Amino acid sequence: MPRASLDKQPHEVAAMFDHIARRYDLTNDVISLGQDRRWRTATIRAVDAWPGDVVLDLAAGTGTSSEPFADAGVRVVPCDFSVGMLQVGKERRPDLPFTAGDATRLPFADASFDAVTISFGLRNVVDTAAALREMLRVTRPGGRLVVCEFSRPTWAPFRTVYTEYLMRALPPVARAVSKEPDAYVYLAESIREWPDQAGLGRLMREAGWTDVAFRNLSGGIVALHRATRPEAPAEDR
Repeated sequence: MPRASLDKQPHEVAAMFDHIARRYDLTNDVISLGQDRRWRTATIRAVDAWPGDVVLDLAAGTGTSSEPFADAGVRVVPCDFSVGMLQVGKERRPDLPFTAGDATRLPFADASFDAVTISFGLRNVVDTAAALREMLRVTRPGGRLVVCEFSRPTWAPFRTVYTEYLMRALPPVARAVSKEPDAYVYLAESIREWPDQAGLGRLMREAGWTDVAFRNLSGGIVALHRATRPEAPAEDR
């Protein structure tokens, strides 16, 4: 089982998600105590897509995060590197254009999307900076990026309790629900190693995004980052 570290191998992480695909959504709902639905709603509102907009939903998994966009008349493209996840999603929503793709080498043309969003997937990418640059490339000038990702609780006593839950309570819960506890040990470790709110914002700015801002959800367990691709200079238009 891959460990959460800078040398994680994409094919190993993809295989891990293939194995947990069929019970992934249920397990997330249980271990988050239902908060994942609230986080998903907040992300959709932050993207602020309108009918006719084209949105890339990266790390879309089974498409749960993409469905609200499609139902609202938004042209959404669910993309993930786990074929197992995509297969489960396609069975449920055959109308969605599920696409296999690596976030560091996206199979889309420049400036293809009005917005790009990724929820709980950026920390699983082998090269965070490369992924953020790729998202910038496929977003139109003036378009937006919304990243929903685990972060650092802002209240220190709660942060300690939360860390204990991640490393001790989460695997037994995952074992009861998904039968793949090792996968959730990996996910817990990846959360613990991930940059905090300010750290992720800094990575986004370094990749070329502007107007970077974030807000905390659930006391900082999750942070919602939003940014904009700069408008092209007049001579480039």
